Amino acid sequence: MYKKEGNRVENTVLGFIGAGNMATAIINGIVSTETMRPSQIAVFDVNEEKCVYFKQIGVQVASSASELARDCSIIVLAVKPQNFEEVLTGIKEQVTEEKLMVSIAAGISTDYIRTTLGCQCPVIRTMPNTPLLLSQGATAMCRSQGVTDEMFETVEEFFSSCGTVSELEESQMNAVISVNGSSPAYFYLFAKAMLDNAEKQGIEKEVALPMIAQTLIGSAGMLVYSGKTPDELIEMVSSPGGTTLEALNVFYQHDLEKIVDEAMLACTKRAEELGK
Repeated sequence: MYKKEGNRVENTVLGFIGAGNMATAIINGIVSTETMRPSQIAVFDVNEEKCVYFKQIGVQVASSASELARDCSIIVLAVKPQNFEEVLTGIKEQVTEEKLMVSIAAGISTDYIRTTLGCQCPVIRTMPNTPLLLSQGATAMCRSQGVTDEMFETVEEFFSSCGTVSELEESQMNAVISVNGSSPAYFYLFAKAMLDNAEKQGIEKEVALPMIAQTLIGSAGMLVYSGKTPDELIEMVSSPGGTTLEALNVFYQHDLEKIVDEAMLACTKRAEELGK
């Protein structure tokens, strides 16, 4: 059903079970960077309306998850954690040890996937984040036994097409959700609080939002490219007796770092619960 052609990546027939925002972002990244042709990719989603876009760009649409699993050599599980058992049970007869499974779900271990499938197939577990939608994502990846370097590099190339990739041990994968997977929401909440206060002080949101967003972008750039630690960057902005230090002192008084610590631990705990 699906055409195979060319070199290592081109010989790969890539299938996505689930056609939500994250799957869309990954596919768009792969296609826009010409890592694969649209015709080498297939999707299936129970909501047929989600597949209309993929038909328009030349991605093939499978009639069932079972059909997709039968015909694809790499299968990306892009469904919610609570739907994993149903999906895996539905495709298990089509999955062999030659197929590579890739999960983008929070809290789902490689052992769970292999056990539920009843197959010792290779599994790569990933934790991407929503900035993949702008090709600015940060994805963490780990591998089960049986995943070769070539397999890992192929999947790494897919995610690199829409951001950065870091390899971790599986024991770190629940914790990393609090670092990259869920963390965009932390920054959105902080931006919302700043936006609300700007309006309170008489600055219209339409004026404040671009400044706040650009400040976040620029500050992120400083973290990446300046070669300085966060403490050093804070010190660069904070003059003794100045305005920045007054603001920071309020954060220190309310123990912002402890709040962040508790929030991240709560995130990790929930990821562990989802995997049980």
